[in-house]
Amino acid sequence: MTFPERNQLQHLDPATVWFGESFGVSLPRGLREQADGMSWGTFVATYGHSTGPLRLGQWECTDAMRPGPQARNFQAVIALGDRIGTATVVAGGPIAALTAMLHQRGITVEIVKFHQMQSPTGTATFIHGSDGARFEWAMGWSDDPTQSALRAVIACANRLLVVE
Repeated sequence: MTFPERNQLQHLDPATVWFGESFGVSLPRGLREQADGMSWGTFVATYGHSTGPLRLGQWECTDAMRPGPQARNFQAVIALGDRIGTATVVAGGPIAALTAMLHQRGITVEIVKFHQMQSPTGTATFIHGSDGARFEWAMGWSDDPTQSALRAVIACANRLLVVE
C-alpha cells in the first residue's frame, strides 16, 4: 500500500495539516514539532519509507489459529544488506517478535513510544525508538494494523542504522 494522496498537490500540504485533516487528531507530540514546516511529501520521505539496509520480507504467525492468550510462533524473512535469512521466535505479539528477531541480528530497537491511528485510507503507526544511543521517529502505513506497525519498526531501525 502506498501513502494516500488527496490530489496532485497534496504532497505540498504541511504534514501536520494533512494528518489532522485525514485522521482528526494531531501527530504525536515530539514528532509534531519535528514535522512543523515539512510538507507531507517530505514527511513521508523522512519518516515513512523503510529504505535502508534492513528489509522485511515474508512475515507469518505460524500458529495464529491456536486458541488462548499465549505466546505465538513468528517467522520472517529478514535481509540486512546482502544477507538474507529466516528468523523464528516465540513472542507475545508481532512487535515483540520483530524486535527480538532484529536483536538476534545485532540490531537494537527499543520502542519508547507507540501511536497507532486509523482512518478510512489505512492505519498509520508512529514509533519513537532507540538503540541505546540515539532516538528516532518513524512511520508505517498499511491497510492492516499489524503490517503498519511492522513497517514502522523497520523504518525506525533503518533510521537508527544511519549514522548522521
